[in-house]
Amino acid sequence: MAKIGYIGLGIMGSAIVRNLMKAGHELVVHNRSQAIVQQLVSEGAQAASSPKEVAAQVEFVFTNLPDSPDVEKVALGEDGIIEGAHEGLIYIDNSTIKPETARHIAAELARAGVSALDAPVSGGDVGARNGTLTIMVGGEQAAFDRAAPLFQAMGKAWVLVGDSGAGQIAKACNQIIVGAQMAALAEALITAQKAGVDPARMVEAIKGGAAQMWTLDVKPPRLFAGNRQPGFKAYMQHKDLGIVLDTGKAYGIPLPVTAVIQQLYTAMLQNGEGELDNSAIIGVYERLAGATLDEPGKEQ
Repeated sequence: MAKIGYIGLGIMGSAIVRNLMKAGHELVVHNRSQAIVQQLVSEGAQAASSPKEVAAQVEFVFTNLPDSPDVEKVALGEDGIIEGAHEGLIYIDNSTIKPETARHIAAELARAGVSALDAPVSGGDVGARNGTLTIMVGGEQAAFDRAAPLFQAMGKAWVLVGDSGAGQIAKACNQIIVGAQMAALAEALITAQKAGVDPARMVEAIKGGAAQMWTLDVKPPRLFAGNRQPGFKAYMQHKDLGIVLDTGKAYGIPLPVTAVIQQLYTAMLQNGEGELDNSAIIGVYERLAGATLDEPGKEQ
């Protein structure tokens, strides 16, 4: 069993930590907010006061942070992971960040003898809790092979996509599809609602056919129950789509569908809905269509 550090204990990170502990690994954790740190300590983790302190005492150190500047600061900044670097340490980033940031961090850490893997995840809060995440990895084969037993505790699939940054490119592609699914689901539910058809029955009718997808299985029950809490927060989906569009600019890739969907998420943020689930994009469609999604069987 490995001694592992984990920095960034939000919805996803805290669930991943718990699954790593269930698998028998020893965890050292650090987070800006201390409430979750104390909760995990009560469950068997150890607390550390800085990323440097985490890195200095573990074999593997993970981060799971909101955006590229946050990851760069924790990895390379004052009291950062690089200051606790030691030979044989492997750094694994579960955040979704810009590919060029992932490459820069990997190059800087390599000079300190640390191998880096960009390893963003997909599967949302459900996948994080259940240990069924999909993990997209960029980096060296040797580091990937050493990390594979940890990925096994976190997910159902883990793939080495290519060199540093390749995991983040794969996640950008993933988020293109996720954003499109959330918008398409919202359009379909509001279409059924406004056309006088029970949206829940519509979902049951189509989810066994060509429209079948994870989003159709997981999100409608929450929306029908009036639950628009995250999950995966809308402001993070908006941020991820911004990374997609920046990547498109860098490589000369036209991304017209993603551009429109990001604008729908911009509307969510402007309406103060950034902390809601990414499926709560349906609220934008409700306002556009003048219709409100009802619970199944509720009088319309």
